[in-house]
Amino acid sequence: MLKKNKKEYSSLAQYIVSNREKLGMTQEEFANKAALPLEVIQSIEQGFDLFLSTTVRQKLATCLKVDNREIKHYEIKTDFSLVKNPIMDEIKEAILLNPNNPNFTINCPVCGEKLVTRIAKLYDLEDNLVLHPKAKCTKCPFQLID
Repeated sequence: MLKKNKKEYSSLAQYIVSNREKLGMTQEEFANKAALPLEVIQSIEQGFDLFLSTTVRQKLATCLKVDNREIKHYEIKTDFSLVKNPIMDEIKEAILLNPNNPNFTINCPVCGEKLVTRIAKLYDLEDNLVLHPKAKCTKCPFQLID
């Protein structure tokens, strides 16, 4: 049975930060204990990741000593089937072409609000750098998914 949490959080990021801080851990300590890259923890805590893979959710739950369903409760459940893939590809390309441009802005295809963007630098199994564009809306739950 899922234990009732006394406090309701407004987001997954807020939930993770609050529970990590209750355990007295820095992001680095938390990442090490959860066996996740620091970039993953930072991405979640900054609100870039609104829903998690089962593996990441389980690692976080184990580290936070909570049921993984409690974490899932704070994940965003959305349907972006109205957003066509060519638009998503255009957003990804625009982010990759403007990595350090301070004047670069791109609007959400769902609500039109400004997107917050970044590029995640990851490595494949052969240790090759792979760039993944990330974006989240400041108003609606839209998130750019790879």
